[in-house]
Amino acid sequence: MSSPTTIAAFDFDETLTRRDTVVPFLRLMASRRRIGAGVAMRGVRTFQALARRDRHLLRSVATEVVFSGRPIADVERLADDYGVSIADGLLRDDTAARLAWHRERGHLVVIVSASYEQYVHVVGDRLGVDGVVATRLEVADDRCTGRLDGPNCRGPEKVRRLDEWMAGRGLRRDDVTLWAYGDSAGDRELLEWADHPVWVTEPLASVAP
Repeated sequence: MSSPTTIAAFDFDETLTRRDTVVPFLRLMASRRRIGAGVAMRGVRTFQALARRDRHLLRSVATEVVFSGRPIADVERLADDYGVSIADGLLRDDTAARLAWHRERGHLVVIVSASYEQYVHVVGDRLGVDGVVATRLEVADDRCTGRLDGPNCRGPEKVRRLDEWMAGRGLRRDDVTLWAYGDSAGDRELLEWADHPVWVTEPLASVAP
């Protein structure tokens, strides 16, 4: 009997990176004035999202304000530079080293993130990962519609999207040994699904591989 495939799934913001990357990307894409005015125009939805602590609705509002009508080529151009800046200066040494440890052992490595896939893919390429599962922008006629393509990739959606990624490679959950790394409530379901859940709220050196 062959050994089971090992997969290591890493959250992105504040797991692989030292701080949030979404808000700086939104600011890069649009001026503060445009963001402020756009959020104010959607005040009821914003208030509802804050009152409910509804991260999906908040992300939907921000995506609509910042990306609606933007050529996807412009988004990808800015995302390329932004992703390089993250890879060159914003990665955590401890989790990047653990990711490399998995790669050296021939494990499949996947980033599973609520961050926008355009720049997470850039970082993933630099790290040599096997896949990126992240929040997607809906695009029509080469322009962003201002909507998300599917749910924000957090919570249960992380599990669903990773399962979909594995199925695309002919793997079922029972076929793999799963490591998962995360730091927040949005990673809880993913870590509960894993054989080896690793919370990285503390320096990862304290967790023996």
